[in-house]
Amino acid sequence: MVEVELKQWGNSIGVILPIEELKEQGLEKGDKVDITIVHKKMMDGFGICKGAFPFEEEKEGHGEFW
Repeated sequence: MVEVELKQWGNSIGVILPIEELKEQGLEKGDKVDITIVHKKMMDGFGICKGAFPFEEEKEGHGEFW
């Protein structure tokens, strides 16, 4: 699987595939391919725990570690 970023070209949006991947797959300019799109959501790290359950103290002791 190759992860690529959508880029704008004029009024269109497209992707650039790495040449190494194309060579590995035996693909050349003009070849037709099927693409499966998986949307990856960006997380900035702010509020990612919103709605998470509160932490609970463990019932079992770990005295040997303390």
